[in-house]
Amino acid sequence: MKEICIPIPYLKAQEIADVEVSVAGQKLQYSFRVESFPWEVDDEFSSLTDPLERSLARIYKLKSAIDGYDKAWELIQIFNPDEHADHIHILYRKKISK
Repeated sequence: MKEICIPIPYLKAQEIADVEVSVAGQKLQYSFRVESFPWEVDDEFSSLTDPLERSLARIYKLKSAIDGYDKAWELIQIFNPDEHADHIHILYRKKISK
């Protein structure tokens, strides 16, 4: 088993959850952060009326936000936004330096 699910309280912007796990007596520590990125398209895409084009514009905007994110953190999960959400939430884990 490589991963387990651990319930944590809702994280506000810029909050970090530190989790310590012991495996065979060895302690491992992880830091997690949930970030919120705009999910609606900007004014530059307001002329898009086709749902597929609007979805692709959202995905491109999210990809740009992920690509520009702090490289000390790795993407773990992209949460499914609600139908009319204006933000999308992403879970990051701080990379472990070796």
